[in-house]
Amino acid sequence: MDCRKTGTLIYTLRREAGLTQQGLADLIHVSDKAISKWERGLGCPDLSIMPHLARVFGISVDCLLEGDLGIEDDKGVNMKNLKFYVCPTCGALGTATKIVETICCGKKLAPLEAVEAAEADRLRVETVENDYYITTDHPMTREHHISFIAFVNGDTLIMKKLYPEWNVDVRIPRISRGNLVWYCTECGLMRQKI
Repeated sequence: MDCRKTGTLIYTLRREAGLTQQGLADLIHVSDKAISKWERGLGCPDLSIMPHLARVFGISVDCLLEGDLGIEDDKGVNMKNLKFYVCPTCGALGTATKIVETICCGKKLAPLEAVEAAEADRLRVETVENDYYITTDHPMTREHHISFIAFVNGDTLIMKKLYPEWNVDVRIPRISRGNLVWYCTECGLMRQKI
């Protein structure tokens, strides 16, 4: 941990939050002198205080330790770069157009890597009126099922949540060409072009 970088980050975040040194000190139960010392890079917060600081500023402890928010240039970010996150404990689903820190049920989630579906695993896609009509014979048991199906292209995400013991019988508006992405609780994230 670089005390100068961490101190500069604390100073910047405190100012953005509209807090005085005393105001921040009161929130995390330290003295305003400790805040001043950290911001000047003359020392670093104790590791036991880091989670409280992170919570106040709405950032991760890792960002505080590194003294950097890790903000990247978002030029060129589009839905084709969409990342999917699924909690292995509760099944919650999240998406982001770049890799983000995602925590659910106390676990840090890694973005899932989609693999091209083998011919036997591909979803059946028909055009019905102005929709893609999607079906499959994939098992839909409580232990082994497709959790969601999504249509993704450069500027569009359409997602349908699926449930165990229900048939896969999905209609998605036919906008243009793109990728179907789906998550199987046993096989992981798969994709196919449509």
